[in-house]
Amino acid sequence: MHVVERYASWAAGWRSQPIPPEVLHHAKRAVIDWHAALLPGSIVAPATLLKKALGEGDARTLALINGAAAHTVEVDDIYRDGIYHPGAPTIAAAHALGFERRNFLRAVIVGYEISTRIGAAMGRAHYRYWHNTGTIGCFGACAAAAELLNLDGNKFAHALATVTTFAAGLQQAFRMDSMSKPLHAGRAAEAGVTAALAAREGVTGSLDVMEGEAGFGRAMGDNPDWEKALAGLGRDFHITRMTFKNHACCGHTFAAIDGALALKGKHNLRTEDIERVDVGTYRAGVEVAHYAQPRTAAEARFSMKYVVATALTHGSVRLAAFEPARLNDHATRALMDKVSVSLDPELDATFPRQRAARVAITARGRREELLQPTRKGDPDLPLSDAEVEEKFMELAAPVLGKQGAQSLLARLWKLECD
Repeated sequence: MHVVERYASWAAGWRSQPIPPEVLHHAKRAVIDWHAALLPGSIVAPATLLKKALGEGDARTLALINGAAAHTVEVDDIYRDGIYHPGAPTIAAAHALGFERRNFLRAVIVGYEISTRIGAAMGRAHYRYWHNTGTIGCFGACAAAAELLNLDGNKFAHALATVTTFAAGLQQAFRMDSMSKPLHAGRAAEAGVTAALAAREGVTGSLDVMEGEAGFGRAMGDNPDWEKALAGLGRDFHITRMTFKNHACCGHTFAAIDGALALKGKHNLRTEDIERVDVGTYRAGVEVAHYAQPRTAAEARFSMKYVVATALTHGSVRLAAFEPARLNDHATRALMDKVSVSLDPELDATFPRQRAARVAITARGRREELLQPTRKGDPDLPLSDAEVEEKFMELAAPVLGKQGAQSLLARLWKLECD
């Protein structure tokens, strides 16, 4: 059997199996976190512009808009080993086809389990040039959509084969200020819905498209080990090991933010006394979060210097950190000039399974150092259910009102699955 057939065979066979309670709980956490990211993203560009351009009529359009919205303000979930944000495309596709369906949560789980394995298999070789949320996200969206549509194993496989040829999204698209990055997630969600609907009607794809000589693995990666990418399906559930963001910015900056805040708290440092901040981290953190003097909110979310400086100045990096007043805050801008970012080869060697940073702060002539081995929100330092709820309310209440947000939160926790 080809790779896509084996994924499809597992999904179709697992359909009749009970979902372990722990897995179901983590799926609900993922859906809650997705809504937390979706709501603030839905009232700003590009989602507002897409609604104006396309309307909100069919499932494909809804998946596109919601997928983009959920990836816009940089608070959506991460699968660390896959260097990938599964929620934005996967849940957007499932939501567009049937949020009220009894197999909605199962579809989300299937989308996560298949796509995170593909992301982990493709690894750093793929991430060098490709934006995994745009590429790998196609598989999550397609698998979730195919599951919601109850496609049999054959049609499920052809859906995955078709969506493989849609996979796209370049790293260069977010090396400067643009709306392309969230559009990658939206396009992946739309592609997944399209491929699943097409397969339902009999559209076929090349079943060897993943492992073939000119297939996805070779063309867009380093010919990954597909056996590893298939291992543990139905036993080891990746959805239980998600990273839920604790800061509203690029995830590659989180260890540095956490380390800087820990040093400030431990040594009772005053911002005005800080003379120098040195951050050493892995290559992606240096290259992706590269803006030295960000001019816009989008650039600031990908500026290691800015997010570390605003964390030290204001104590957090939430949505307010990217409002105009904060972006132009004199104290933050002054501290940015004292932040130095460099590649740490030792920490780079452990990426992507570990996202660490070394932070040193010099203040009043004394240098304090800290190795931050992980990020708050990672599976080894997870957000509690209460913290997930707090994040949801912080992001949802300004859009829905406090009562509306509380009502939606209660509804999401009560989601059931056959």
